[in-house]
Amino acid sequence: MTHSSNNIQVISPSTQELLFEVPTLTQDQVDQAVQKSVAAFAEWKKVPVSKRVSIMEKFCQLFEQKKDTVAASITSQMGRPIRYGHGEVKGVLERANYMISVAEESLKDDIIEHVPGVVKRYQRKEPLGPVFLIAAWNYPYLTTVNNIIPALLAGNTVLLKQSPQTPRCADIFVETLREAGVPTDAIQAVHVQDKEANYLVQHPSIQFVNFTGSVAVGKKIRQAIGESQHLIGSGMELGGKDPAYVLPDSDIDYAVENIVDGAFFNSGQCCCSIERCYVHESVFNEFVEKAVALAKGYVLGDPNNQDTTLGPMANIKFANNVRDQVKDAVEKGAKPLIDTEQIFPSDKAGTGYVAPQILVNVNHDMLVMTEETFGPILGIMKVSSDEEAVRLMNDSKYGLTASIWTSSEEKAIEIGDQIETGTWFMNRCDYIDPALAWVGAKDSGLGFSMSKQGYSQFTR
Repeated sequence: MTHSSNNIQVISPSTQELLFEVPTLTQDQVDQAVQKSVAAFAEWKKVPVSKRVSIMEKFCQLFEQKKDTVAASITSQMGRPIRYGHGEVKGVLERANYMISVAEESLKDDIIEHVPGVVKRYQRKEPLGPVFLIAAWNYPYLTTVNNIIPALLAGNTVLLKQSPQTPRCADIFVETLREAGVPTDAIQAVHVQDKEANYLVQHPSIQFVNFTGSVAVGKKIRQAIGESQHLIGSGMELGGKDPAYVLPDSDIDYAVENIVDGAFFNSGQCCCSIERCYVHESVFNEFVEKAVALAKGYVLGDPNNQDTTLGPMANIKFANNVRDQVKDAVEKGAKPLIDTEQIFPSDKAGTGYVAPQILVNVNHDMLVMTEETFGPILGIMKVSSDEEAVRLMNDSKYGLTASIWTSSEEKAIEIGDQIETGTWFMNRCDYIDPALAWVGAKDSGLGFSMSKQGYSQFTR
């Protein structure tokens, strides 16, 4: 993204041409937006939770009606194949509906003791005030819904900033919430440059900051809050390097199908995509052979084409990062198993198109097994025991999710309990269950979203 002095320029991932420009707010305009948010909070917090619930139910109906617009906005701005566009709408509705269904129970007074006329002790959950939400481009609506729905249901007002890759997605989200009945000033999209975003993070009227994105930026935001004059909380979801472990007793075909999809879906641009795979030596060759066969069947190309299953990376610089990691791995002895030139001619340097690749002979001296790749690359490593697998899975600064592939529930639990991670799955991966807290261990995050407890970060 190049920024002219006061516009965000959105470049097409498919063609590298300018799609459109969005004017950004000056510092004075940011102040005005915050003032409106403060004024709106005074009214919105008085609206009964039951009324807010019916507004959010209306939002879900309206959002579903816009599924084609939503799908097109994702394909044009970040390059996900159009055939998958409705999937994000489905995910938004699943999460929103769950958070709506538990809102009244989660937000009601917690009565400790009540003897009428004698004593009443209770806890009330008060909204915080204006909150600043910063969402990510990889799932522009899904990274927004996790926090915006509970924040508003709890009675807060919201200033929403989308990534400069996908600003239109914030506009569509905000428009739909307003159509459903959220007061105009209670939900605002703010398109700002980094300087004004930093100003917002430190603004004395902002009561909470939630960020989805990279570890480096997350740490900067933490630091900015720390240096500001007021004490506020923050929640962060900062990506991962999620491992899968395939045991000898797993259903290999099923594991291959799900792990390959978990690694390559959305061109690998998922915070909880499978980024490294450990396979027991007794099934290693079979697993690798089947994974390579499946990877070769992907169709890399124009995301507007219904046949395409792998679109471009969202931005050239992300594509270059993936290529650099593969180069580093190959220089250190990794072996690529897919002849990308032969099968995926659209994968060319200088474009956003990156072919799926499976690497073996990998180890933890390579960036591709230690740093977040965020691309369609899967390193597969042979292990000879559960102990070795656990040690390697935990050998990471990240800890968002992990998956264990086995037919034994006891085995999965025994291993899962040893993994330093926010969520672990048995025979499943790359999924957020809205009834479970979405939480990261280590550098993968701070605080959490979703679940009945998800309201706690938006109340005091």
